[in-house]
Amino acid sequence: MGRPRHGGNRAWGAAIAGCSPEEILDFSASLNPLGPPASVLQALAQALSAAEPVVISRYPDPDYRDLRICLANHWAVEPEWIFVGNGAAELLTWAARDAQGREVWLPQPAFGEYARALAAAGVTVKPLPFFPAQGSPDFGLLQEPLPAAGKSSRVLWLNNPHNPTGRLLLQQEILPLLPQFERVVVDEAFMDFLPGDAPQELPPLDAGSELGELPRSQTLIPHLAAHPNTIVIRSLTKFFTLPGLRIGFAVGHPDHWRRWRQWRDPWSVNGLAAVAVAAALADENFRRRTLAWLPTAREHLLSGLQALPGWDPWPGQANFVLVRCPGSATQIQEKLLRQHRILVRDCLSFPELGERYLRIGLRTLPEQEQLLSACREILENS
Repeated sequence: MGRPRHGGNRAWGAAIAGCSPEEILDFSASLNPLGPPASVLQALAQALSAAEPVVISRYPDPDYRDLRICLANHWAVEPEWIFVGNGAAELLTWAARDAQGREVWLPQPAFGEYARALAAAGVTVKPLPFFPAQGSPDFGLLQEPLPAAGKSSRVLWLNNPHNPTGRLLLQQEILPLLPQFERVVVDEAFMDFLPGDAPQELPPLDAGSELGELPRSQTLIPHLAAHPNTIVIRSLTKFFTLPGLRIGFAVGHPDHWRRWRQWRDPWSVNGLAAVAVAAALADENFRRRTLAWLPTAREHLLSGLQALPGWDPWPGQANFVLVRCPGSATQIQEKLLRQHRILVRDCLSFPELGERYLRIGLRTLPEQEQLLSACREILENS
């Protein structure tokens, strides 16, 4: 079994640890440990126990009108501004195809699916270094305005908060960049974990939205009307712990979707996923509970990793922590698996980082104590 490119591969970890996948404590996937919400499980059970379980006995509406209305109401946009897909990965595939014939400017290190999608579409990538020395205040993308002459050949892809550093780009950093590119794609897969990302806390989608209106979240959704060249991609996977249902959506001007609809397969989102979306978005208690858990868990893991000799964690705004290890991260990963049945993610899929970094997802405080104790034991015996 080859080394995985993504987190969450318990089968791979179990093969090394010599146990069943269920016995693996997984810190490699950046999923909310409080989910899936009970409301979602109840909604799915009810849909499947109906006299006629139409969510699986009928084809989904190929236009996904009800699902788009649900998402649109949640984010205060028109349904025509929503495009749904089989997880964010499918949407990245269409965004890459949309960039054919142009050069994609991509901050690196970057999520591996970007390179996969862009390579499959035959798109040229212009890397933007996005990994300064630890503690450096200079974390900007572009220091000088770009010449207007080359705009038609330029596309910008961003990830905010950034994976794998967890760094949050502020709106005032991003908005001046948007007019300098023909198209901009912003992956906000981890934005749900920021306070202020609830729809009732967002200003309406109009061209007059001002900087600073969002308390903590820096989503670009309220600014899309003023920047119709920009697409925001979101997912319900991370926050609601629903990776198996594969549901993502993009927000942007309807002109984008006229092209994308010609490329995608019919029925790319299944009926159960649509049921889960409605239940998840309505569960305000789950959202509040998650946002109350997150800062404590992140500070607990950060301080615990900082206390390990030679370990250098990066503070961020996502539900994971990037940490530089004093030695080989893959050797630490293997020891955690063989000795403690704990799976953490190496960063070999981020070539710019090398093999001394781990990305560790947040979990409950007892589970994080178990991880930290295992790391201390490994250090003491090395």
